[in-house]
Amino acid sequence: MSTMNISLPDSLKAFVDEQVDQRGYGTSSEYVRELIRRDQDRLQLRSLLLAGASSAPTAPVDEAYFDSLRERVRGRIKTQPKA
Repeated sequence: MSTMNISLPDSLKAFVDEQVDQRGYGTSSEYVRELIRRDQDRLQLRSLLLAGASSAPTAPVDEAYFDSLRERVRGRIKTQPKA
């Protein structure tokens, strides 16, 4: 694992220390890693949403669509071998 040092103003360091104490993180590094992971997830979701928004329209999703999905799932469950 690589190491990265960051400088924070006293007010931000105090905030990080408080979050570590109150939210059960073992270290400030754990807290910062969690923030970075959440930001990565947010960026990935944003990318997927933008890709979906720019894609071609499809047929409307209605009750019949969901009924067909349920039937496909039920069919797969019935055909799977039991362990």
